Amino acid sequence: MPQKSIGAGKPSKRQAEILAFIEEFQKNNRYSPSLEEIARHFEISIPTVHQHVAYLRKKGLLAKKKGERRAMQVLNDRSRDVVEIPLMGLIAAGGPIEAIRNPEPIKVPRAMLPRGGNYFALRIAGVSMIEEGIFDGDIVIVREQQTVNPGETAVAYLPDKNEVTLKKIYPESNRVRLVPANRTMKPFYETNVEVQGRVVAVLRHGF
Repeated sequence: MPQKSIGAGKPSKRQAEILAFIEEFQKNNRYSPSLEEIARHFEISIPTVHQHVAYLRKKGLLAKKKGERRAMQVLNDRSRDVVEIPLMGLIAAGGPIEAIRNPEPIKVPRAMLPRGGNYFALRIAGVSMIEEGIFDGDIVIVREQQTVNPGETAVAYLPDKNEVTLKKIYPESNRVRLVPANRTMKPFYETNVEVQGRVVAVLRHGF
């Protein structure tokens, strides 16, 4: 592939996730993941993975060594495409749990972060947001902000209980309705809620 094409294209959010997964997989296993392994990790179809991989090759971010199996090669220096944000601890996607703040750095694809604002990450505990594609053990990327639009998925701090939870937020006249994205669970109401941020991206468990 001509050198001038390297780094010529910017990956989409999903492509950046796949590229990061391939690089991490290679680091841990000394060989590349198969399309099936990528599909299983992201819970998407093999044809979809093939399409993303083809785009990454076209953009000069990924190549395949001829005559070798499991030989995808990340081409560019991705350090500039990765940003470090704090992983603050656990947040409940279920009933609220005690607020935990134990920051440690985590690297995420820069393409996952919209321009502007400050970001942090939280690891999910619970299953109340599964219909939004947020599962137990996943990591959510959160943009710091004190307000969200009705129905957006947000980090809600409950000062009276010193607890945090992840829910869809619906302000009402004298209370806030916190709604799970799980049909088996009911919404609940709080009068004292502080929005700490809006979810902008999800890193699947095992990323």
